[in-house]
Amino acid sequence: MLLEERIITLFKRNLQHTLTYWSVFFSFGLCIAFLGPTILDLRCQTQSTLQEITWVFFSQQFCLLIGSSIGGIFKTLFCSLTGLFVSSLLISVVFAIIPLCHNVLLLAVVMAVAGLAMGVIDTIANIQLVKLYQKDSAIFLQALHFFIGLGALVSPLIADPFLSETNCLQGNNTSNATEIMHHIRHTLVGPSASNLSQYKLPMEGEVVTQVSYAFWIMALINLPVPIAVFLLMKWERMVPCCRSSSPPLLTQDEMAMETQSTDAQDPSSKDSDMEGHGSLFSCCRGEHLQGVPISFFGIHILGGLVLFMTDGIVGEYSGFVYSYAVADPMKMAHKTAGYLASVFWAAITVGRLGAIPLSYRFKPAGLLLVNLSGVIVTVLLLLIFYKSTAFLFVGTWFLGMFLSSIFPCMLAYTEDILEYQGCATTVLVTSAGMGEMVCQVMVGSIIQIKGSYSFLLSGMIIGCLGFVLFFILLFFHRTHKQHLAGGPGKTHITE
Repeated sequence: MLLEERIITLFKRNLQHTLTYWSVFFSFGLCIAFLGPTILDLRCQTQSTLQEITWVFFSQQFCLLIGSSIGGIFKTLFCSLTGLFVSSLLISVVFAIIPLCHNVLLLAVVMAVAGLAMGVIDTIANIQLVKLYQKDSAIFLQALHFFIGLGALVSPLIADPFLSETNCLQGNNTSNATEIMHHIRHTLVGPSASNLSQYKLPMEGEVVTQVSYAFWIMALINLPVPIAVFLLMKWERMVPCCRSSSPPLLTQDEMAMETQSTDAQDPSSKDSDMEGHGSLFSCCRGEHLQGVPISFFGIHILGGLVLFMTDGIVGEYSGFVYSYAVADPMKMAHKTAGYLASVFWAAITVGRLGAIPLSYRFKPAGLLLVNLSGVIVTVLLLLIFYKSTAFLFVGTWFLGMFLSSIFPCMLAYTEDILEYQGCATTVLVTSAGMGEMVCQVMVGSIIQIKGSYSFLLSGMIIGCLGFVLFFILLFFHRTHKQHLAGGPGKTHITE
């Protein structure tokens, strides 16, 4: 059989929980990719400058980081499901409200709320899957992150038919709007980006952009997700008005047998479950870190830094590949270049789908080594063939494939090393979100100063740093294993 009977049985036992966590990650994916294609329409809608609309990106990413940091405070199943329900419902509300935001500050606040919800979803879903499957979590984490790619792929496809090709305003000053919009699409980033303020869209007239329909469609598509979370809460008898009529997922006898079996295998698992899965701030409290070896800190820090680098590449590549393609020396047509982001996210989606069976056959450390090596080789080839339009598409596909499964592999790898205490999940999710935010800002500034070629060079440097940090992580893994072998027992975070 492709999978062991034990894993199939485990999946069936946790079927509704698992499918629910996968669905909320689809919500996460919907939110992560729609801003890029719709930025010019949203600028017209809010009648804002290009500099002002960029704060919308920052507000989303910054609050995503905050949400990831505090998501671990939802320790119990009831709190976790409540957090997922509220967060996924907020995403639908945000999609419905965006077309009504005609002020850039209001739009930034709304996107900040979406970012906060995304961060909470990211941490809770990862933690709950790790708690459910522990040493068997790698394959289910790969599937979980496949749904991010699926949502990120669906979102631009929904928006594309409703995007304004030329002008989104009707008024007296729109005679040269087509030329201005066309020019801005080709100069979003590059040597001339510092002069973008000279291009002013006509801001007098009635906004006629149709992108509002795309947001309302995404709101409806996302609506079944909070409904699925609510049904899981009802099934678990966590909804007060429905407790008398809804059977639990497991009968009392089955739950008792499950608890006895878990306690017999690992007497400390209950204590670890209650102590470990906290927020980033509770994980870092001094009383929690007494008596732990230096390798414990090293694994957390290095694992987070590797994801800081690799998720940083995902953020900067998806954000700037279009601008790189339309600038010198590529000078690609803007419609053709617009497909690059879709190719990238499609590769991530396919890569995560393909990584599901691979994670069952191979250890996470081996997959990480192959993926990190593939990222470096791909970016190096993109640098060599920097004038080839065809290879840019090929390289974009392979880069997305290699980047796709790094996060779930690293999460499974570090949690396995640290005996599933849970703080690693919060640290890694927060580090990945921070890397995506910081690298976007940093690489964008470098491109404006040094030109479009520095886009790939920056990716190469970041990839090499991630590769070196991973080898240092392997050393700390070996040191930590020797410490556990020589010590009296497992190393736990103490209260």
